[in-house]
Amino acid sequence: MTTDSPSNTASPNPVRNSGLALLGSEITVLFRRRRTWAMLAALAAVPILIAVAVRLTEGPPSGRGPAFLDSITQNGLFVSLTALTVAIPLFLPLTVGVVAGDTISGEANLGTLRYLLVAPAGRVRLLLVKFAGAALFCLSATAVVVLAGAAIGAALFPVGPVTLLSGDTIGGAGYALRLVLLAGYVTVSLLGLSAIGLFISTLTTMPVGAMAATVVTAVVSQILDNLPQLEWLHPWLFSHHWIGFADLLRQPIAWNSFADNALLQLGYIVVFGALAYGRFSTKDILS
Repeated sequence: MTTDSPSNTASPNPVRNSGLALLGSEITVLFRRRRTWAMLAALAAVPILIAVAVRLTEGPPSGRGPAFLDSITQNGLFVSLTALTVAIPLFLPLTVGVVAGDTISGEANLGTLRYLLVAPAGRVRLLLVKFAGAALFCLSATAVVVLAGAAIGAALFPVGPVTLLSGDTIGGAGYALRLVLLAGYVTVSLLGLSAIGLFISTLTTMPVGAMAATVVTAVVSQILDNLPQLEWLHPWLFSHHWIGFADLLRQPIAWNSFADNALLQLGYIVVFGALAYGRFSTKDILS
């Protein structure tokens, strides 16, 4: 009668630990989860519900409701903008917090973290792969809101040239380019939160706790950003430029907010990436 030795039990797949293969595996696992698709479906429902509500009620009075809401009945392309305005404060941070908070703590909770760290994977590479996966989800989540908004807007309302905030009018092709830039802006806006979630995820083996802490951090940042007594702090909050994408709807495009936002998010990525590495490099994965 033979007994299983460590060499006969489940061992890590060396292919997962080699560069792009590890990243490919991470992306595959992320987008095979029902939870991921459920969150993307919920995000797609945001512009759909907005468009249906406006269609049934013929829209709110001018100046009432979220930005661009009163313009939807004249041009369905404004559904995407309204949906982004609604999704950024809560829905997008909620879904990103779930994904980012699960990056390391989820593996630790399942007991697979030790296998992922077998050479030649390394802890730095694993952190980079996990962050890249979270960043890809940020892009996917934003794209879902924008594309679902454009599709339902075109289906329920007239579509035509778009009048920008500067008063200039552009055609469909020009507006499509603006939507791509909007998706890029919002994606960049969420990268700082992803880095924070990655760091929090290294602190615990309970993914639910890491998810909740990441989402709460996003909420607290937005609350602080609305307190006039803390105006000195506002430029340093990762959520400060989240609504600054409106500058992309001017002619010519005002890039200041985009640049300031990207620089701020990069700072959060560097700081919390370093904190995540500092914690993760000393983490006992066998406990």
